[in-house]
Amino acid sequence: MIKPRKRRARLRDRPARDDIRFHDFPLAGVDAMTASTTRHFPRHTHDQFGIGVVDSGAHSSWSDQGRVAAVPGNLICVNPGEVHDGRPLGEPSRSWRLLYLEPHTVRAALEDVCEGGRRDFLFVAPVFADESVRGLFDAVFAHVTTAARSGDSMECETALLKLVARLRCYSTAHRPEQRRSTPCVARARARIDADPTARLTLAELAREAGLSRFQLIRGFARATGLTPHAYILQQRMALARQLIVSRHDLAEVALLTGFYDQSHLTQYFVRQFGVTPRRYVCRSG
Repeated sequence: MIKPRKRRARLRDRPARDDIRFHDFPLAGVDAMTASTTRHFPRHTHDQFGIGVVDSGAHSSWSDQGRVAAVPGNLICVNPGEVHDGRPLGEPSRSWRLLYLEPHTVRAALEDVCEGGRRDFLFVAPVFADESVRGLFDAVFAHVTTAARSGDSMECETALLKLVARLRCYSTAHRPEQRRSTPCVARARARIDADPTARLTLAELAREAGLSRFQLIRGFARATGLTPHAYILQQRMALARQLIVSRHDLAEVALLTGFYDQSHLTQYFVRQFGVTPRRYVCRSG
């Protein structure tokens, strides 16, 4: 018979239930996410900027600058197209809040903030600590539960402009480290970018690049951080997300973005975002 004390210990050792949510937000071009999860996210990219705060636990992730770690209070950020992953560090779970900003939203904010100055923007570090930035982030994120319901977006817009203005201290005009890409790999990448929904084979891409299949895989991973297959999936996911946000039928989205069917799309969407496409669009307040 199991003693009560041991039973309680076993219950304590069980991992916490995943809770990943996307929330309504009063401004277009901004996604708000909260996560408390044990989930390990594979390497992937976003077509948005991401800026967030770790609230509990510790988080380890890959970035353009290698593997980094974030602890409670740290700011975490990612640039569009930057390959990253995510997993808990030390403890089985971690929690964070994150804002995904469309590039056009950042550009529009910078046009106001810069007043004719430099408007190029890329995060220079994937993790940093700054109490003033954290306070400004909290002020924006507070509107997930206030302005989103009241319909008053002016205060939220003001808070976002203040945050973007302060984040310029942590931005650069160019990526800190540009990956090396040979002309051969560039040709294969351009073929994918021209139509990521096309049914390409590895042999076709290799011929386009003038490389063997293995040389292409190795060179592509060195240049992008992803294999050609993974890169194609990320390009399709970016297109799918945009169509999902536009409220296209999910079966139609799968067809338009090169996935076999809706279940195939959902499988990869959950791996990357932690929620189904339906939950992504049906957001909580």
